[in-house]
Amino acid sequence: MFCYQCQETAMGKGCTVKGVCGKTEDVANLQDLLIYLMKGVSELSVRLRETGEEMPEVNKFITEGLFMTITNVNFDKQRFVNKIEEAFRICEKLRSRLAESGMSDSLTHCKSLGWQTKSLEEMEEKAKLVGILSTQHEDIRSLRELLTYGIKGLAAYAEHAGNLGFEDAEIYAFMQEGLIATLNDTLSADELTGLVIRCGSMGVKVMALLDQANTSTYGNPEITHVNIGVRTNPAILISGHDLRDLQDLLEQTEGTGVDVYTHGEMLPAHYYPAFKKYSHFAGNYGNAWWKQTEEFETFHGPVLFTTNCLVPPRANATYADRVYTTGAAGFAGFPHIADRLNGQPKDFSQLIAHAQQCKAPAEIEQGEIVGGFAHAQVFALADKVVDAVRSGAIRKFFVMAGCDGRMKNRDYYTQFAEKLPHDTVILTAGCAKYRYNKLPLGDIGGIPRVLDAGQCNDSYSLVVIALKLKEIFNLHDVNDLPIAYNIGWYEQKAVIVLLALLSLGVKNIHLGTTLPAFLSPNVAKVLVENFGIAGIQTVDEDLKLFLG
Repeated sequence: MFCYQCQETAMGKGCTVKGVCGKTEDVANLQDLLIYLMKGVSELSVRLRETGEEMPEVNKFITEGLFMTITNVNFDKQRFVNKIEEAFRICEKLRSRLAESGMSDSLTHCKSLGWQTKSLEEMEEKAKLVGILSTQHEDIRSLRELLTYGIKGLAAYAEHAGNLGFEDAEIYAFMQEGLIATLNDTLSADELTGLVIRCGSMGVKVMALLDQANTSTYGNPEITHVNIGVRTNPAILISGHDLRDLQDLLEQTEGTGVDVYTHGEMLPAHYYPAFKKYSHFAGNYGNAWWKQTEEFETFHGPVLFTTNCLVPPRANATYADRVYTTGAAGFAGFPHIADRLNGQPKDFSQLIAHAQQCKAPAEIEQGEIVGGFAHAQVFALADKVVDAVRSGAIRKFFVMAGCDGRMKNRDYYTQFAEKLPHDTVILTAGCAKYRYNKLPLGDIGGIPRVLDAGQCNDSYSLVVIALKLKEIFNLHDVNDLPIAYNIGWYEQKAVIVLLALLSLGVKNIHLGTTLPAFLSPNVAKVLVENFGIAGIQTVDEDLKLFLG
């Protein structure tokens, strides 16, 4: 295997024996094969689209297939075998429709679909030939992978929006065109770079779509105090990102005597008005995704993974028999809740019955945390924020969005937040916030010094806030604002957020704790020279740099 798509990749170079995430060699290779086959499906789909026909089945297949290959989403080998076989079936449907339309079904760039088998052994042999290293040229490989990881992030957010009935054909079309481009040997590095930036523009578009889906369905997030203690009822812990899954679960647990707690990236669900009507929506349990191996032990009840952030349990884990998955998530041996059919809710009865047999969660902390500062809420505070900036009470904003991770050097972000001067404010989204959202950082004239916009996709809110401030202060360039970007990244959804920022002209973004391994020296140089991308140093050195 060879995989270097996440920040924790082995030795900062690439995982070659087993993924640091826990992904095994056979699963990693089957993921590579699925990606390769989706490129062939995409080529046929793009050709059919030229006739004016759209196949929703193809869009769903590509979107879910991409999401399944994001870090920490799916470790279930059989699910990938099933998905590969689905690729062949969809291929035949596409070829049939193309034939009816009088269009050629020959593939220009991807030869994948001329090869079909139901033999696992042949799949595994083929997978070894089509992985990342099959592109020989280092810079072309780097740009192809950067584009691919951006597209994976697009797919994740498109799936969440789609689950709420919000779709955009342009986003599906770009994902498929972008996949095809990664096999087009006629494209130059400059042309691939252009596609990468276009991917960022699609990132802005998909995050706006998801924001519309979430807020029109559940209301605009509002300032909320979230309990981090526990109650005495048995409970279910829901992790991941999908709000529609949470809605189904809350509706089905109402009146059952089972409470529901959020974990990790599901915390911001508490900020939406629609979920506050559920009295059994108890609070948030624990911290970021990587602490689950200890926190799930003390929760006692079943855990539901709706998306990524799944860590394979240790061999001696006592909670492994009470973890469930749904959607793109999967792990061999974990019961999987089937997708909803014809818009009907998913059936969580098995999960609820399991919870009723469990004891209540053990308390691991007390108190509350404050969040809900998405763009609508910040706009409501705009006068207070602008006055604080103009008076000098707020000297600078620090965007510290992105991901958390298990590496010890992630303490950098806690120390950075602790050492920030008291006239600075942190704007955050994503699970990076767990490094500092429980610190007693105080407020500035009633404005909390940590403004949490929500999940990683809610980084869109931070962009909207920045653009609004640019307008209010009558500036010509968003980079003239008193905003610094010190972002932690981990996986591919953070990649699309980064590309979205670049597409909007945001410069001088600092990424940590390390720069992506998939950036070749030449590609990294382009990003440095054109966008001011940089890594991090020590806390004191970076504070001096940011604050002058």
